[in-house]
Amino acid sequence: MSAELWVELDVADPGACPVADASTDATAISSVTRASVTDDEGRIAEEFTAEHALPEPGNATEVAEHDTGHVYRVRRSRDRGCVCDRVESFGTPVVDVRAAGGTLSLSFHTASLDTVQNVVAELREEFGGVRLRKLVRSEGGTSSDPVFVDRSRLTERQREVLRTAHDLGYFEHPKGANANDVADALDISASTFTEHLAAAQRKVLDAVLEH
Repeated sequence: MSAELWVELDVADPGACPVADASTDATAISSVTRASVTDDEGRIAEEFTAEHALPEPGNATEVAEHDTGHVYRVRRSRDRGCVCDRVESFGTPVVDVRAAGGTLSLSFHTASLDTVQNVVAELREEFGGVRLRKLVRSEGGTSSDPVFVDRSRLTERQREVLRTAHDLGYFEHPKGANANDVADALDISASTFTEHLAAAQRKVLDAVLEH
């Protein structure tokens, strides 16, 4: 069995997402399900569970209440290009969706790191605040070697340096950009870039090697 990747993403600004819109700092959303068949108007139904009753449910209708929360249903167009639809367009079904404080969190499996990179790149083109929260590789069977890098270890500047270097191909072989190219893009000196990069890489490696 080939290695599988378990991916968890956060999207702080997911656009017109009824699940994220319904969530607040005090009321988290979980247990999101979607119908696979459309109604007579070409819409699909989504249901989600809110910890507490929603004071302003918007287009959602409460359909049940149980010990774990209130269940709401909302109908929407199938092809609206939402976050989950974008992810699944890469052939990777979304298996878990949650929301809190307006931020959408979702998870999926894939066998390809390229798919993860492509998903993140496309989401960043369309939505705001996209963050790769967790990436775990399983080598098949019951064995796994999970690595979780806490992004809070990195300063905002270090994250910017890593992202810019990655986007410009600094880590590719052959290199798509050298230190001067990345430094120019960041409007800093090459020596400052290498200092930030070394500090960021050390923190990432510490997180990987300490487990």
